[in-house]
Amino acid sequence: MKDVILGIDIGGTNTKYGFLDRDGISLAHGEISTTSGDTVHDFLRDFYQEVHAKFRKIEDEARLIGIGVGAPNGNFYTGTIENAPNLKWHGSVPLAELLQTYFKVPVYLTNDANAAAIGEMIYGGAKNMKNFVVVTLGTGLGSGIVVNGDLVYGDDGNAGELGHTLTNVKGTGRVCGCGRRGCLETYVSATGIKRTIYKLLADSIDYSELRGVSFNDLTAEMVTQAAKRGDKIAIDAFEYTGKVLGVKLADTVAHLSPEAIFLFGGLVRAEEFLFDPVRYHLEKNLLPIFKGKVKVLPSGLGLNNTAVMGAAALAWKELER
Repeated sequence: MKDVILGIDIGGTNTKYGFLDRDGISLAHGEISTTSGDTVHDFLRDFYQEVHAKFRKIEDEARLIGIGVGAPNGNFYTGTIENAPNLKWHGSVPLAELLQTYFKVPVYLTNDANAAAIGEMIYGGAKNMKNFVVVTLGTGLGSGIVVNGDLVYGDDGNAGELGHTLTNVKGTGRVCGCGRRGCLETYVSATGIKRTIYKLLADSIDYSELRGVSFNDLTAEMVTQAAKRGDKIAIDAFEYTGKVLGVKLADTVAHLSPEAIFLFGGLVRAEEFLFDPVRYHLEKNLLPIFKGKVKVLPSGLGLNNTAVMGAAALAWKELER
């Protein structure tokens, strides 16, 4: 019988899950709406019924030994989700404790970017690395930091908020959902590149296939495909996005001296349109002692089921300590 971990990725709309063995192979997987029911208790009741039914199909070959959860605003130390703006469960939600009452196995929870970093270390491109950073480029910008082989959680479990470091210290930058101005994720994220597109369109009369698209309808994938078709506005948007990220990552290197920085998420599909400016502006702004030493790489996890793999990797790592 094979030991498996239940990896759970909680998103604002859907929650994905999978039963993964130590090699990252999924024996069964699925998803459920995160918005089912009015409370977290309603969600967990529906989630348990769905997952239990799925597990019964593999229980002759698998033994569940733990659960790993990646969630927005997930705190590893407390096992709670704390005031996540994209979830309908308000306040501090003791999700690890609640899951344990259902499944009767150890539960480990962290934020989604930290889970991605652990997944990179166990299943991805950082298998033989001790010092690296994972930057997740989704609706916002998250980051997971690994130093000497251990994830950095900080004093209260909230370390690694690179997306909320400031790129505009004069206080006139873009307004962020956190209430401040100039946070990195307002420029470097799926939402950030949309804002950049509309700024470029307003300041230019150049033709762009994106000019007739409303803000609500525009997606980062549309910007990526436009850039690959040679759209100047889209290409300029990635150039600007890459410059902002590259400059900011130079600060990250000064703090941490990582071997590599992995970029993870939908914007990575833009390939060289994103990576070329990031690498150029990172190298240009590095201290001399770091030049030529830091690699900028796409995630080695690919784009399929990666968040679930990262969550499962968290549990494997903690159970093997």
